[in-house]
Amino acid sequence: MSNEENRLREQLCLLAKSLFDRGFTVGSSGNISVRLADGYLVTPTNSCLGRLDPARLSRLDAEWRHRDGDKPTKEIPLHRAMFGARPRAGAVVHLHSTYATAVSCLDDVDPANALPPLTPYLVMRVGRLAIVPYTTPGDPAVEHHIAATAPRHKAILLANHGPVVADATLEAAVHAAEELEESARLFIVTRGMAVRTLTPAQVGALESQFGKA
Repeated sequence: MSNEENRLREQLCLLAKSLFDRGFTVGSSGNISVRLADGYLVTPTNSCLGRLDPARLSRLDAEWRHRDGDKPTKEIPLHRAMFGARPRAGAVVHLHSTYATAVSCLDDVDPANALPPLTPYLVMRVGRLAIVPYTTPGDPAVEHHIAATAPRHKAILLANHGPVVADATLEAAVHAAEELEESARLFIVTRGMAVRTLTPAQVGALESQFGKA
């Protein structure tokens, strides 16, 4: 096992515990994957993100076949689809965080852009948030929906389920997932209020300076 893989195992468990301890996911919900040079590390099925063991993470090869560690999460289809649609992604984070999941249940939001640009950080770290149709957790049918959407969106809401975020590194993916949850919270608590959003010009300026998320 390489030093880099050891580092990623430790980092994955540390960041997962941080997410769990702060209530971004509960029980055995949520899962995380990281791209390796020759495969993937994935959180095991029915595991708690707050109590992961670096040595027991699931090790999959480049074709997503289980090679070592505990049995991987049943949500492999969504991770495989995100990595396939975003070849520069280094990690994928799937949570059941409260406010983002609440937005995924709303019937009156734009499925191509579910959150308004309330803050610059949503634009910079998350970008336009898409919602894909509901599928049963673990259903391979989710791959079709993600494959059609993820090339244009690094962050996706699974309808009535929760958020999936991909980014270049594990740390960046976790930060984006955290920003998504905070933006969803702001959206929910200000619903019905006279809200001032960023203008298209302001959004465009952020995208020009920082790049599209």
